Amino acid sequence: MSTPRRFFVDNISYPEVTEVVLDGDEFVHAKTVLRVTEGSEITLLDGSGKEYSAIVAKIGKRELTAHITGACVGDKEPKTDICLLCGALKGDKTELVVQKAVELGVSEIIVFNSRYCSAYMNEGKTERLNRVSREAAKQCLRSRAPEVRYCDDFAAALDMCKDFENKLFFCEFATSSDCDISKLSGSVALVVGSEGGFSEEEFDLARSKGFCGMTLGKRILRAETAAVAACTLAAFASGELK
Repeated sequence: MSTPRRFFVDNISYPEVTEVVLDGDEFVHAKTVLRVTEGSEITLLDGSGKEYSAIVAKIGKRELTAHITGACVGDKEPKTDICLLCGALKGDKTELVVQKAVELGVSEIIVFNSRYCSAYMNEGKTERLNRVSREAAKQCLRSRAPEVRYCDDFAAALDMCKDFENKLFFCEFATSSDCDISKLSGSVALVVGSEGGFSEEEFDLARSKGFCGMTLGKRILRAETAAVAACTLAAFASGELK
């Protein structure tokens, strides 16, 4: 039996309110792409970690109404907070990184600008990345879609993770890793650069803020490969892939 289709909505107040309206992009996707019909079973998500089973009661031209029949806490969310800081990448590579990071259990994603970044970001691109996050979360059955934020200042981006217990900085300047990633315990912040990599000054800045220099081996990886590899290692070490 197939899993009920999943949709994100805002402000669910179940059990006080049992009727929920789905509109906007999620409604369009439900009606025109997934062909949801009246009487279909669906799952509603509000980003709280809960999942709400519901039945489609009515479909209009611009919205549908669903009746919630029950709620439970999703069991696919990671137990360890993993934050990925990724330099802005060219083309749709940042979208690929966001998609895979969400699937691997990352809790939040910060896209940053640094000295050698050649891609640019704007509000529209950030919203596009958040849509990618929501779609990836639905596909891998997560209950939350990690927020994607953009930071134009590299130092400020690093400071956004100052409270993480483990802070790892992956770059080409690291000839060996300053810590053993297989022995991680607690929250993890991962920093991976853009196609142009980092300057030595940026590496020194990160280390001054408590980040450990990390290597991913003797081969030079593409930026998107490095980001996915770092997320995979952190997820495995924290038990998310076991």
